[in-house]
Amino acid sequence: MPCSCEENKLDKYLEPLNKIFDKYTKDEKYLIPILQDAQDEYGYLPEEVLKEIACKLDLSLSQVFGVVTFYSQFHLEPRGENIIRVCTGTACHVRGGAEVLDQLKQELNIDSGETTEDLEFTLETVACIGACGLAPVIMINDDTYGRMNSKKVPEVLANYQK
Repeated sequence: MPCSCEENKLDKYLEPLNKIFDKYTKDEKYLIPILQDAQDEYGYLPEEVLKEIACKLDLSLSQVFGVVTFYSQFHLEPRGENIIRVCTGTACHVRGGAEVLDQLKQELNIDSGETTEDLEFTLETVACIGACGLAPVIMINDDTYGRMNSKKVPEVLANYQK
């Protein structure tokens, strides 16, 4: 059975992926860089893109899926424009990190690991941000907010809302 890449190379949706493949030779060793570039282009890794990557590299979909699910840098669902990371390490936990997380969940109406319907925010927990002296700490994109508490959450979120 022919690959979808042979059947429909002009598919508008896959055009950016074809440009990514132009940068690499057809070799399994380029799987991770191709996945990274594809995720940068699409914002996540949709099933159609994974199938096309598998086809182009002569890999099974399960091989590609195995790599994607092994590395936490890859995402199978759309993510928000703003990624909120809440530290759940010991120092942050002891100093009220759970309350900050609960307030974020309430404000955004999502749970950890979810994305708002408008794709504005994705909420994640992380084991440690590495700023224990500022506990509790959250990061929004590349911005770090230390000594957080639940009362500060609405003000911090307002900086990122459209």
